[in-house]
Amino acid sequence: MRLGLSALALAGIIVLAACASTPDAPPPAAATAYGCQSGALIQASYPDTDHARIQYKGQTHTLTIAVSASGARYVGDGIEWWTKGSGPGSTASLLAHLDDGTSGEVIETCTAR
Repeated sequence: MRLGLSALALAGIIVLAACASTPDAPPPAAATAYGCQSGALIQASYPDTDHARIQYKGQTHTLTIAVSASGARYVGDGIEWWTKGSGPGSTASLLAHLDDGTSGEVIETCTAR
């Protein structure tokens, strides 16, 4: 009986230690799929309030939030990801991001699935 009680106490300590640990990074965010007019698919996730991570044509881009008149705009890697609305049917555009900080040519126009 004593051995069973010790094993149970050890299991309890392990569970408590696991619950008390704090991860270094936020949990992975669920990705939203966007279907684009060209037929391309973009996966977008938002690991925190300041970043977007998009997967487009086999590449992953981590973008940082930027000022926008409406919607949410993220920039980096010479591109912009600009979303308006949330949930299925919301819209997004992938654009070139110019060196002067402005939006360039539209690369993709997409709708969330």
